[in-house]
Amino acid sequence: MSSLTIGAHVDQTDPVTEARARGAALSQFFLGDPQGWKRPVVGYDGGPAALRQAAEAAAIDLYVHSPYVLNVATSNNRIRIPSRKLLQQTIWLAGEIGARGVIVHGGHVLKGGDPVAGFDNWRKCVERTEISVPLLIENTAGGDQAMARRLERIAQLWDAIEGTEGADQVGFCLDTCHAHAGGEELNSVVERVLAITGRIDLVHANDSRDAFDSGADRHANLGTGTIAPDDLAAVVLAAGAPVVCETPGGVAGQTADIEWLRRRLT
Repeated sequence: MSSLTIGAHVDQTDPVTEARARGAALSQFFLGDPQGWKRPVVGYDGGPAALRQAAEAAAIDLYVHSPYVLNVATSNNRIRIPSRKLLQQTIWLAGEIGARGVIVHGGHVLKGGDPVAGFDNWRKCVERTEISVPLLIENTAGGDQAMARRLERIAQLWDAIEGTEGADQVGFCLDTCHAHAGGEELNSVVERVLAITGRIDLVHANDSRDAFDSGADRHANLGTGTIAPDDLAAVVLAAGAPVVCETPGGVAGQTADIEWLRRRLT
């Protein structure tokens, strides 16, 4: 499985150069402020067309992570409606740069809210969004009201969107830190996810600073956290999908993590 495409989450200004600096074949990045509501932008010199051309010439796959503020599941109209709008803008711009996917967190309902309403809001989002680039829903680490922390909730989410127009363009991004911190055993998580979604389109390979089922989303460099190294590598191997290291340490830290994975996948 050494042929797996492995890369990292990098600065958005020049994701092609960032990938080369890490010896990677993939870059994931934001289009603008991950904590803000402004319209997404491409920071690369020359704009979307230039970035697409540069990535294709360098054989670098591009993935876009949507802003963290998005929550299409909530019943709060002041959050849900702008979330749908910003998600659509992000998908459109991701298409312009030739991105292979847009990653989005599952979101959550309000305290005391009914998760079923959140699943239905997801259905409406899929139905009303032009999904021109694969939309990859990512499992999350914490929150009792989260749509995608526990696999049983992910199963309910998939049931809600199944058969909806555009659902064939909805995929799954499996984050190892989030699964571990969210209380899901890694030694069987790939099999269980595939039984629900039928697909894993991307893996976020991250170690966890915190204990199993802690609910804490704090990434660590591979082999330095609380996840058993063999379990982490086994998830990547079993999933067989492109891999993003969202780990600390910049170029040096992520280059080491990419090499850590490659050694264990050959």
